[in-house]
Amino acid sequence: MPAGYFLLTFTLPAELRALARAHQGIVYELLMQCSWQTVRTFSQNDKRLEGTPGAIAVLHTNTRRLDYHPHVHLVMPAAAIDGKRRQWRTKQPKAKGAYLFNHKALAKVFRAKILAGIEAAGLTLPARYPGQWVVDCKSVGSGAKALIYLGRYLYRGVIREKDIVACRDGQVCFRYCDAKTKAMSCRTVTGAHFLWLVLQHVLPKGFRRARNFGFLHPNCKRLIALLHVLLKFVPVPLPPRPRPPVPCPCCGAAMRIVKTRIRPLFQTLAPGPTATVAAAGVH
Repeated sequence: MPAGYFLLTFTLPAELRALARAHQGIVYELLMQCSWQTVRTFSQNDKRLEGTPGAIAVLHTNTRRLDYHPHVHLVMPAAAIDGKRRQWRTKQPKAKGAYLFNHKALAKVFRAKILAGIEAAGLTLPARYPGQWVVDCKSVGSGAKALIYLGRYLYRGVIREKDIVACRDGQVCFRYCDAKTKAMSCRTVTGAHFLWLVLQHVLPKGFRRARNFGFLHPNCKRLIALLHVLLKFVPVPLPPRPRPPVPCPCCGAAMRIVKTRIRPLFQTLAPGPTATVAAAGVH
């Protein structure tokens, strides 16, 4: 989109991780929905936006050390669309630097929405939990690098096979990049504990860890069509993918399809000898 992109990270406090582990489906869904509802509320109340934003959300449950740490990343442009007034608004960065929303204000609203959602779901909150939560909001330029960073975690799992350095004598050693020092470190645990570190990040069945919200959702066809008009964008259909060659079972060379035939759904078959005998027996 023609706007600056931001990466927002909504983190669940450590005091609520046991609750999240016991009720993963409920808490994970609250994390995704409350994160989006928070940024949508701020976009609608912002004087320079006053509209519906768009965001791509990805749920992560692990740190680089494979510890349990549920959090949600949102990549969103600093822009919003007003469907009623048919206006596209962007929030330009100030002179001191890029700025979207105040991270402390985001944390307060996010905290209130999560706690209200947990109580509405009938779950019991722990006796103590922090009053101040953490929400990070930073500029990522065009957003391309942030999307690539999040996309890597969607298909490779929580750890890459090449990062497992050694597995012997009942011990597993794997490497990871330290978030603070940016240096490679190693962690050695028992085989059983390593399996637990990996299995605790398996999501509930049917849960989608990557979602689109707002005008970036594919079902928002009206908003997408309005965006095409406002931004004077003409979508170009993608060319069809070339069909992979079909090798010949004899020589292995690529065969050329000269004619295709689709069998009819219903075929009239002549009765066989068995059918004739059976019919004669009935009469």
